[in-house]
Amino acid sequence: MTEIFAPTDAEQVAKIVSQAASSGTTLDLRGGGSKVAYGRPMKTDAILDVSALSGISLYEPEELVITMGAATPMSEIQAALAEADQHLAFEPPDYDHVLGRTGGGATIGGVIACNLSGPRRITGGAARDHVLGIAAISGRGDAFKSGGRVVKNVTGYDLSKLMAGSMGTLGVMTEVTLKTLPRPKETRTVVILGVDAETGLKALEQTAGSQAEATGLAFLPKLQSARSAVSVVSAADSVTAMRLEGAGTSVADRAAALAAQHIDADVQILEHEDSLSLWAEIRDAKLMPPSGALWRLSLPPASAAQVTARIGATCDVECLFDWAGGLIWVAVEDDDPCDGPVRDALDGFSGHATLVRASEDLRRTIPVFHPQPGPLADLSARIKEAFDPQGVLNPGRMVDGQ
Repeated sequence: MTEIFAPTDAEQVAKIVSQAASSGTTLDLRGGGSKVAYGRPMKTDAILDVSALSGISLYEPEELVITMGAATPMSEIQAALAEADQHLAFEPPDYDHVLGRTGGGATIGGVIACNLSGPRRITGGAARDHVLGIAAISGRGDAFKSGGRVVKNVTGYDLSKLMAGSMGTLGVMTEVTLKTLPRPKETRTVVILGVDAETGLKALEQTAGSQAEATGLAFLPKLQSARSAVSVVSAADSVTAMRLEGAGTSVADRAAALAAQHIDADVQILEHEDSLSLWAEIRDAKLMPPSGALWRLSLPPASAAQVTARIGATCDVECLFDWAGGLIWVAVEDDDPCDGPVRDALDGFSGHATLVRASEDLRRTIPVFHPQPGPLADLSARIKEAFDPQGVLNPGRMVDGQ
């Protein structure tokens, strides 16, 4: 049976990690356990369960700042923010549907460690852009802090940004401080129904560069729109969705003006509640199949149509376009993950493909994260060496041997 360490505070975490480094014991870091199936499978000697490092220690709505233990459940954070009519502007997604889980369990540490951002990424930035500070334990067992409670305190090397997306391979986060922002009062979504992908993506590109101030831009082909709980969306052959947020009068006026730009198309405006439902489905990839291999491509929006055409020429896939085409979900059958065609399709573009969901055997066999060019891979290895020289923390979670 795998040994489980369950520290109750940061000092105990440091002691456990230090002893592990001395003895050569490898550790599988877990908070809520919601991302166990995300990344490469690991073989470790023990589990470091940090779920006790939970709770909001500071929340000052007037200062737009919140500090909490890294294992604080997202549900607890979102409830506290809702009471003050605030939110996390990077719109953290919930991948329970994608990873075949039920009952939640996502924590803020997991969200930051994976650098997960939702549809508002196009205007609000990535998760890492909202981190003001972190406290963590390195693979040596040394405690360190980065940043603070305000942006001006982030001087020198911003280790907070380095930890975001590191998948727990560089350190054990024990505390996180984030920016918060007022939640939009109203949301409207202008939807163009029934156009093809090329036309829809062109409309998204035009809207992104306009004064509409859209905070969500997505194209849903028929298979994806049919899975929506929003009736207008599920009945359409395709949906080009453009979200507008803000004060009520402003949102209504901008939605009407944006809809008028597409007078020759079948255009409708989704009201607040339907808009919230649709964008939660897009954010959490709930419109993609619940099984089979699932890829997440990040690339320049202008190349989205060409990249998916390349993939579709070889593989039978389902796609959903978010971030105006800058993010593409690609679903394929699990027994044929199409890893070659998916990654080859990005040749010539500055993009990368991540295998978000697949069987454990597949995640052992093919790279989960996009292979890095030689110099960047060498730099990543040196950073891992500096933070975790004994390879104690989540060994092999991102790259074999690290």
